[in-house]
Amino acid sequence: MSRIRCYGVLMLLSRFVVVVCVLAIPPSTVMAQAPPTGSLTLQTALDRAIAANPTIAAARRRNPIDVAVLAVARERLNPEASIELQKETPKQSYGVSVPLELGGKRSKRIAVGEATVRAGEAEIAVVIAQVRNDVRRAYFGLLVAETRLSLMQEIRDISVRARDAAQQRFDAGGAPRLEVMQAELALASVDNDVAAARGEADGARGELNALLTQPLDTPITLASAFDSGTSLTKESALALAHEASAELRVIDRQIETQRARLALAGALRAPDVIPSAALTHDAAPEFDYGWRAGVAVALPLFTTHRAGVQVEQSTLEQLNAQRQASLSRIDALVSSSAVLAQTRRQLYLRYRDEIVPLAQQVEQVAQDSYQLGQTGIVSLLQALQSSRDVRLRSLDAASQFQNSLADLERAIGAPLP
Repeated sequence: MSRIRCYGVLMLLSRFVVVVCVLAIPPSTVMAQAPPTGSLTLQTALDRAIAANPTIAAARRRNPIDVAVLAVARERLNPEASIELQKETPKQSYGVSVPLELGGKRSKRIAVGEATVRAGEAEIAVVIAQVRNDVRRAYFGLLVAETRLSLMQEIRDISVRARDAAQQRFDAGGAPRLEVMQAELALASVDNDVAAARGEADGARGELNALLTQPLDTPITLASAFDSGTSLTKESALALAHEASAELRVIDRQIETQRARLALAGALRAPDVIPSAALTHDAAPEFDYGWRAGVAVALPLFTTHRAGVQVEQSTLEQLNAQRQASLSRIDALVSSSAVLAQTRRQLYLRYRDEIVPLAQQVEQVAQDSYQLGQTGIVSLLQALQSSRDVRLRSLDAASQFQNSLADLERAIGAPLP
């Protein structure tokens, strides 16, 4: 009787330890977290990248070049001065000639320079849009990696508690050695997953730090949640792309520049005039000082610049065709990306609002059953693993939703509202 009573006490003690361990399990933190004070929001990360990213800084160096080219276009032709000493009369001549550009060549050169400046600014906007897209992907890539690491660490804590509980039940004679071995195997597998998740988080953090021009190992605390950003309808996304696409804006500026070049090529067909005047001296006995005036005009007999006009006209037609092709491609990408973003958003919301809470209820029921001795540790581990698999899939759904938003933003070529 004393042995039976002692065994019963040990069984109750082991179940009490299991209850304490299971109740100490923290709630799920995968789908929502309260942002800590001083954390980095997505908008802050975007602003910091635009201000300090070296790729954007390098692209902005083009603007001084374009402005200098415009200053060159504003320059006027220099006059020419000449001195002639001759044996015949008049023996000395001092002249000056001033080239005059006809056909509005200078104004059209200035128009080309101004259009080039605007085209350069549009190309800088393309670089900024690409960096913004890279920052968005890196930001949520780090958020996914850190959340997965947190989940793996939570699973490891649960596996440690399950292993300890199984060991205690085995020591008390209430469970076979097989349960302890299964718990140890599950713990070893989770340790491997934690190491992989930690490596992914470190790599994602280094990628984001590089875009923000920070040391790669700088700690970052993220504030934005997975539901940051709203997917657009196909119609609103297409309207935004037509209005603000950086790629289309570049092509439009290139077409504008090419039209200015075509106008300049047409102006080059007009010949320039070079009026000249000279003061003559020492033409005795006719005169001591005299003068001479003249004008020179290039005759367009061999070079008419017609071929240059054809080159610029063909280039303009090619740019127009390129714009139409780009518009068709952008419409297709924006339409498909908008539909996919809406679909993935619905999947993510369904995981967040329905599937994950239900999985947590199943997990709690499995824990209660194990506490009451109705099921073994294998059933508990399977239930816990199934619940964690659901939460991992919900994390993948959140990642796919944010990636689809990044794809939509890249297709539109402008920041999402």
